[in-house]
Amino acid sequence: MLQTLINFWRTFQSYHWWQVGVELLLIGSLVYWLVNFLQGTRGARMFRGIVTVLIYMYVVVRLLGPPLGLVRIEWLFTERFLPAASLATIIVFQPELRRALMRLGESRLFRNWSQQISEDIEALVESATFLSHRKIGGLIAIEREVGLGGIAESGTRINADLSADLLNTIFWPNSPLHDLGVVVSHGRIMYAGVQFPLAESGELSRELGSRHRAAVGMSQESDAIIIVVSEETGDISVAQGGKLIRKLTPDGLRGLVGELLGKTGVAV
Repeated sequence: MLQTLINFWRTFQSYHWWQVGVELLLIGSLVYWLVNFLQGTRGARMFRGIVTVLIYMYVVVRLLGPPLGLVRIEWLFTERFLPAASLATIIVFQPELRRALMRLGESRLFRNWSQQISEDIEALVESATFLSHRKIGGLIAIEREVGLGGIAESGTRINADLSADLLNTIFWPNSPLHDLGVVVSHGRIMYAGVQFPLAESGELSRELGSRHRAAVGMSQESDAIIIVVSEETGDISVAQGGKLIRKLTPDGLRGLVGELLGKTGVAV
């Protein structure tokens, strides 16, 4: 065991310091991106589990294997386990891989902060306040870098200018589109009556219903900002990155949405 560590250290010292630094920087950047990308998703727990198993098996096979003569275990690890684990990882992380490809294919690199954004935020805040005071449920997804066309195509295409009056009309009780979600993009209400993906029930408090599950689920599948108004309590919440920020005031909603949109310079 000690000799293996000594050999490892000698091998490490044989490389140029700048080569080791570049390699560690690249590996660290990749791990940081993966953790950031998976944060708030169901894949994050799987990722932690897989990393734990790989570290444990690496220690057993690479450090304990040679001095203890565990030749068969080393062969099984390199020739059988790693190829099978690679294939299993692709299958297990299929939703996350699909989301990553969506980001690459639909990211908008040239969208700039628009002066119109403050008026659009005011329309969203005005509508959320109206719905909250009357305890009318509402669910609004604000598209950012990741396009929501693939999810929104299940709804009804509206493609109308964003306004509080139109949002209030859509969510008014007993209207044909009131019970599902709305997608807002580039200052326009693009779709209504959209079925958002649902988060697992165990990830939220039991007092929260299907609208909040849909809000968190959509935020796990994209980088959208989702505003949700509770039909039972009138509380205003925002879901982003798999997290739900609850009981916002109109001013709190205005500040939070403005901050989140400002981070990417993306117009509503």
